[in-house]
Amino acid sequence: MTKIKICGLSRPEDIDYVNEACPDYCGFVIGVPSSRRNVSVETLYCLRRRLSGAVKAVGVFVNAEAELPARLLQDGVISAAQLHGQEDEAYIRRLRERSVGKIIKAFSVESREDVERAFASSADMVLLDHGKGGTGETFDWRLLEACSGKAEKPFFLAGGLNPENIPEAVQRYRPYGVDLSSAVETGGRKDREKILAAVAAVRRMER
Repeated sequence: MTKIKICGLSRPEDIDYVNEACPDYCGFVIGVPSSRRNVSVETLYCLRRRLSGAVKAVGVFVNAEAELPARLLQDGVISAAQLHGQEDEAYIRRLRERSVGKIIKAFSVESREDVERAFASSADMVLLDHGKGGTGETFDWRLLEACSGKAEKPFFLAGGLNPENIPEAVQRYRPYGVDLSSAVETGGRKDREKILAAVAAVRRMER
């Protein structure tokens, strides 16, 4: 069963939309002031209390001190830490030593070598995206075909996904999950109807 993650929640109404749609995961960008989806730790706690227990919370970090995601994992505020910066294998080891919970490492994909590097990561899962993420553009999915024999690690497919192309992505590349952010927004804000449509597009494939 393909998992679905709605990323970049920042408002109480975003939580309400996700609770209604019930994806498997939702993501919060934490401590990244340059992101319009950024939330403070205090806001995260408030939003997390509103979130349904059926949806797992993921913290998205960019070059944060390992103590921050470790503390949030240990406190049970997030179920997984998604690393979107230059975090290396040593960082992943430090985080694993300090906490429980899953580690997702994001990789920008422009070449076959990028895909191979992602699948060699010691993270529990990887996320394959276009550019720095949040661009709403896909990378060349054919690069996954070139590395099909090495795709043993669970991976999220991200970048430019929408209800129209999700079926192809899932059927052809069999990701562990799909990750959506800008595709379920209107005017830079999460859109209830788009979230419901995206989740429904994945769920229909399970019937």
